[in-house]
Amino acid sequence: MTAVIPIQPAHAKLSASGSKKWLTCTRSAQLEDQFPDERSVFAEEGTFAHEVFELLIRKYLEGAMLSPPYEHRLRQLQQNQHWSQDLFEHVDRAAVAAFERIDEADARCPDSLVLVEQRLDFSPWVPEGFGTGDLVIVADGLLEVMDLKYGKGIPVDAEGNTQMMLYALGALNQHGHLYDVKRVRMTILQPRLDNFASAEMLVEDLLEWADKTVRPRARMAWDGVGEFVPGEHCTSGFCRARFQCPARAEAALEVARKDFALQPPELLTVDQLLAVLAKADLAMKWLADVQSFALKQAEAGHEIPGWKLVEGRSNRKYADPDAVAAKLVEAGIPEPVIYERSLLGITAMEKAIGKKKFADLLDDLIVKPSGKPTLVRAEDKRQALLPEHGFSVIDADRS
Repeated sequence: MTAVIPIQPAHAKLSASGSKKWLTCTRSAQLEDQFPDERSVFAEEGTFAHEVFELLIRKYLEGAMLSPPYEHRLRQLQQNQHWSQDLFEHVDRAAVAAFERIDEADARCPDSLVLVEQRLDFSPWVPEGFGTGDLVIVADGLLEVMDLKYGKGIPVDAEGNTQMMLYALGALNQHGHLYDVKRVRMTILQPRLDNFASAEMLVEDLLEWADKTVRPRARMAWDGVGEFVPGEHCTSGFCRARFQCPARAEAALEVARKDFALQPPELLTVDQLLAVLAKADLAMKWLADVQSFALKQAEAGHEIPGWKLVEGRSNRKYADPDAVAAKLVEAGIPEPVIYERSLLGITAMEKAIGKKKFADLLDDLIVKPSGKPTLVRAEDKRQALLPEHGFSVIDADRS
């Protein structure tokens, strides 16, 4: 088994992580060039989780040779603002799943190749196309790409995942000639949601997708031609142009122009109801983005005609809580009156003591009530709820 030390890449215009976006809306990549990159605390936490993951994988591959540097690097990571025992345990679970795949490949092919945080070049299909593979395992028969997703909002699907498929394409392009690769496997490591999903493809199917779908659409995206296609990918792909994209605005406002748009919902026919539902989510997300963008512009000093910045509601707070407590104690106020004692919430407690210890001690004392019913599209992966009184058909002739 051969381990390859990571190489830090630059930023790709047509990135693998944004591929769902530019493969769907080919003009988005060029439009996005006008806007700065967006950063968030969640993105920073995810980047940090990847640093921990890389260290754990390298320690497993290099063993005792990495022990002193490992301990030193671990102490450095523990000083990071995003460090917690909970994060470490989540990432460690992902790493253990990766160890198993490394061992499986080594058992099949003793000279298997393991690539850690490696630049993957898929430029034969995408102009200047490359991405960073968290972990790639190349061996006879099977090439596997594994991607750590630290987010816990939405489970990431491995099936049809264009980011993973491009990573596999890049690994195949660079290293496939060294092995007799027949299949590629793409695995998501999303430990906070217990999501360790995999999808497999034959090499010839991956290459057919690359030649017939990726190459022509990537060329269009690079040249900035084609149609604007607004949709879910605008927000899930964090399109930087989503606040000012005219096509997205047009699609969102379409529902407002319907002749029936302002009728009470109980008076809509089924077809009218479906027409509104099809655009409602897009319209609400667009409106929220418009409000957020306008606020940021105003805060930056840009005038928004007809609008102004005002101070929002504010609550009183102690300037110095310790000084307040000391003064009250000095005045003879009993401490039980000054302080209140409360149990940490579940998320805070899990983060404070670590997920494993939390589960060992408290699993039988944790309950999870049913969530509030939410209407989603039929293709959503979540299990459908059965209505309490069974199904009935909405009157399609209602008007």
